[in-house]
Amino acid sequence: MALKKGTSTRLPEYVYGNTARAMEPIHKEKKHQQKPVRRKVVSYTVWRNQEKALHMNLPYVILLTMAAFCVLVICVNYLQVQSTIGTRLAHIEELERSVEQMKAENDATETRINTSIDLDYIYKVATEELGMVYANRNQVLLYDKTESEYVRQYEDIPKQ
Repeated sequence: MALKKGTSTRLPEYVYGNTARAMEPIHKEKKHQQKPVRRKVVSYTVWRNQEKALHMNLPYVILLTMAAFCVLVICVNYLQVQSTIGTRLAHIEELERSVEQMKAENDATETRINTSIDLDYIYKVATEELGMVYANRNQVLLYDKTESEYVRQYEDIPKQ
């Protein structure tokens, strides 16, 4: 292969890595646009009061220590109350479970008792052996008592 006149024999260079070239940042110097820093003129008494405010003295340290101690005591009491509440809630849940278990046992016992009673046998013994009979309409007396919701056992029954 013959080279033409005016062409070079140099091979193209390869750039490894990022294909974008890093641009140099352009700094615009605008010294004439910077504003000068103005210091406020402060009187000596104001300056002295500001310096005093920056220093901590003994009463201030004692007050901060007492405040921190009070906050610590309040936090500890809060944690104790939270712990007590959690313990009581757990105890209440345990009691509720035991109540539910007792209710279930009582219902089972009541069902067992009710199924063990033979009402036909009781009726037969009461009417045939003991001679019991149902009351007639003229033997039943009804009366209203408005003073209380229940009837006392030994109270006199009013006559109609």
